Amino acid sequence: MSEKRFLTPAETALTIIQSGRRVLHQGFGRTFVLSLLAGFYIAFGAQLSTVVTQDAAQFTGLGIARLLGGSVFSIGLMLVVICGAELFTGNSLLAGAALHGEISWLKLAENWGVVLAGNFIGSLFFAWLMFESHLWEQGTVAEQALKIATAKCQLSFSAAFVRGVLCNWLVCLAVFMATAARDVTGKLLACYIPIMTFVASGFEHSIANMYFIPAGLFLSSELVRPDPALNWHGFLVANLIPVTAGNIAGGVIFVACAYWYAHVGSLKPETS
Repeated sequence: MSEKRFLTPAETALTIIQSGRRVLHQGFGRTFVLSLLAGFYIAFGAQLSTVVTQDAAQFTGLGIARLLGGSVFSIGLMLVVICGAELFTGNSLLAGAALHGEISWLKLAENWGVVLAGNFIGSLFFAWLMFESHLWEQGTVAEQALKIATAKCQLSFSAAFVRGVLCNWLVCLAVFMATAARDVTGKLLACYIPIMTFVASGFEHSIANMYFIPAGLFLSSELVRPDPALNWHGFLVANLIPVTAGNIAGGVIFVACAYWYAHVGSLKPETS
């Protein structure tokens, strides 16, 4: 009999919950470094998406341009999953481990806090590196970066929240499917399809926005008359808070809780 090439949904849910026990023994330093790496990896995808979409719409139309942008953005989660890193949005799935009694809710909150801080610092640092590279001077990259950042800062609280819910619903499903896959090819494909979908659809990812908006803010100091909505208040208050809240709700409710209830809730938790 050939080796099984994927896990069932029930097996995947249990695997994710059991892997959540890592927060009980993983030290602060390791968690923080892995969080920095995740910030870098998502920023790699975000900056590549900016480059690819800078002029694609005029040749392919807006829909295909967004498809292309989403396709290349997926490299971020691919790096997180294959190389290993701590991504805040994906760690919404840790709620399943807390529900099942594998970890405490305090440990969950502690992990989220450290990972969110590491993702933020990593993304911000990468945005600064891209600014210092002056690659934004090529073509219309700077204009596209400013357009993306400004549009995100102009969202209403409710729109940002709902788009955050929809985004992390898909991100956590990507992580779920990547966990189910037993080979690298399967994991890459599992990352690609949902991530392409959320980017092409226009949903909001908090960690990606930690690159997109600061990149625009750095550029706004160099270019004339940036939109007044593009400022640090718009980034942190108008966008990051509602999007982060939406990301938590989407990942926890529609993936972690749903699959815990459907497949694992009746099982007894393992003892430490």
